[in-house]
Amino acid sequence: MEFWQNIYSQFNPIAFHLGPVSVHWYGIMYALALLSAIYVAKWFINYDKINIKQEIFDSYIWWAEIGVILGARIGYVLFYDTHTKYYLTHPWQIFNPFVDGTYVGISGMSYHGAFIGFLIASLLFCKKNKISFWFITDIAVLGISFGYIFGRFGNFFNQELVGRVTDLPWGIYVDGVLRHPSQIYEAFLEGLVIFLILVYFRNRKKFDGQLAIIYALCYSTARITAEFFRQPDVQLGFLYGGWLTMGMLQSFCILIVAVLILFIMKKKLS
Repeated sequence: MEFWQNIYSQFNPIAFHLGPVSVHWYGIMYALALLSAIYVAKWFINYDKINIKQEIFDSYIWWAEIGVILGARIGYVLFYDTHTKYYLTHPWQIFNPFVDGTYVGISGMSYHGAFIGFLIASLLFCKKNKISFWFITDIAVLGISFGYIFGRFGNFFNQELVGRVTDLPWGIYVDGVLRHPSQIYEAFLEGLVIFLILVYFRNRKKFDGQLAIIYALCYSTARITAEFFRQPDVQLGFLYGGWLTMGMLQSFCILIVAVLILFIMKKKLS
C-alpha cells in the first residue's frame, strides 16, 4: 500500500509536451470521457436498434458538447470562483487560456453547470429538430454516465478535488496528509454504478425520460454521499453546520426537481 499512498509524489500530472504546450493527463482523461460517451451512446443505438438517424444524433452531440463546456465553465465562475464579479464584467476572459501571454490552460469546471448547459442545449436542439427531449436524453445519459468515469480519473491525475483526512490504509498522501481518494469513489459511485443501473433499466423503462430521471436521481444521491468524503472547495469551505457543501446543495436541488418531474410524469400516465 505504500506505493499507492504515495502515488502523488511519484506521478507527474503532465503526460508530455508539444513544444511549449504541456499536455496533462487531466486533458487526456477528459478527451477520453467525451469520446467514450459518444461511442457508448452510439453502441446502444445500434445494439438496441433505437429509431434515430445517425446524422441527427451526430448533430446533437455537437450541441450537447458545446452546452456542457459552456455550462461547466460558466457554472464554475458563478458558483465557485472567487473572481465572479471580474468575469461578469470581463466575460471574454472566462475562456481565455493565457495569463500575461503565457499558456496556462482553462481550469475550473462545474459538473452542475455542465448539467444545466446540457439540458439547455438539448432543449434547443430538440425544439429546432422537432425531436422528443426525453427520448434523446435517455440515450445521452447512457454515454454520459460511462464517460464520467474518465472525468473523475482526470481529477485524480490532476491532484485536485482531494478527499477529507482519513486513517484508512487506502488513503493517499496529499501534501503530507493522508486523505480519502474521493475522486476514485466518485468515479465508481457517480460513474460506473449509475452506468450499470441505466444499462439494466434501459429496456425495462415504462416511458421516455425514465432513464434520464433515474440518472438525475442516482447521480444526486451518489454525489451527496461522495461529498462526505471529499474536501470542500477551499475558497468556499462548508456552507452550513460544518457538513453542507456547495456540491451537496446543488445535488439536493437536482434531486428535488427530479422527484417532482417523476411524480408529474407518472401522474400523466396513470
